[in-house]
Amino acid sequence: QVQLVESGGGLVQPGGSLMLSCTVSGGDFRADFMGWHREAPGKQRELVAGALLGGKTMYADSVKGRFNISRDYAKNTVYLQMNSLKPEDTAVYYCNVQYPLAYYWGQGTQVTVSS
Repeated sequence: QVQLVESGGGLVQPGGSLMLSCTVSGGDFRADFMGWHREAPGKQRELVAGALLGGKTMYADSVKGRFNISRDYAKNTVYLQMNSLKPEDTAVYYCNVQYPLAYYWGQGTQVTVSS
């Protein structure tokens, strides 16, 4: 059974940094896609950043230049380094892993940016 374990959320002041991690157990490390979505109160879930098998990455316009996504294939883990955080980054962040025939979600981790 595939399980995603997320960590790294928390409370940070504007301008601060956080790093989220998501480790996949029970699944092949060669996932087609590993990424992060977020859902803020009253808003739809949106893609924040993704990393494709082979190295290509993608980012929402709102986080370009501030966030960096990376994959560690040996650990079957995806990271999201978030810098220069803004109050509008406040949301529950969900890890997402996609295989050809299935996709999985983590339980979500809260990120709050506030002074």
